[in-house]
Amino acid sequence: MTRLALFDFDGTLADSMPWFLSVFDDIADEFSFRRVTAAEREELRGLGSREIVRRLGVSMWKMPRIARRMRARKLAQAHAIPLFADTARLLGTLTARGVRIAVVSSDSEASMRCTLGPLADRIEFFEGGVGMFGKAARLRKALRRARVAPHEATYVGDEARDADAAQKAGLRFVAVGWGYATPAAFAPSIPLATTADELLRLLAPA
Repeated sequence: MTRLALFDFDGTLADSMPWFLSVFDDIADEFSFRRVTAAEREELRGLGSREIVRRLGVSMWKMPRIARRMRARKLAQAHAIPLFADTARLLGTLTARGVRIAVVSSDSEASMRCTLGPLADRIEFFEGGVGMFGKAARLRKALRRARVAPHEATYVGDEARDADAAQKAGLRFVAVGWGYATPAAFAPSIPLATTADELLRLLAPA
């Protein structure tokens, strides 16, 4: 059983994709990368982050500025971004089964707390504002902060870069099938949960 469950936030606990799509064209215009059609968006969901950046024509030096703008816009609307329907039950069950919970995400802690509301009390700590390719270092920091060995923790996320970060940090990774990336984005060897009950069985069997 996992002692510490580390969660990504957007696409894993929070259903933020509709919000992201609603601001995508504005961000693309502001930072001069190309818009995409609905069909292209679905295709991009099956790719890794670096390939997505390349397809969109985003300059890597712009990424920190884009991330800051996205975080600022999201914070302003965080109260209206819903959690997935089973998030409350998932967090409550993990807590009841003795699993500690933390969040490692590119989103800001203030934004995540706003979206979570009272459920933020279930989270032992947040590591927010993570760079697009900086999650491995933050996962290692989270392990030190929690004083938990890598083999006792699991990172749960919805993108291939989450899986890559977990591997670099020496953590087990579990993908969820309801987020930004499609199951095709993950290697066949990666455990995939398509429901909250499947995720609970992978993290903390009853």
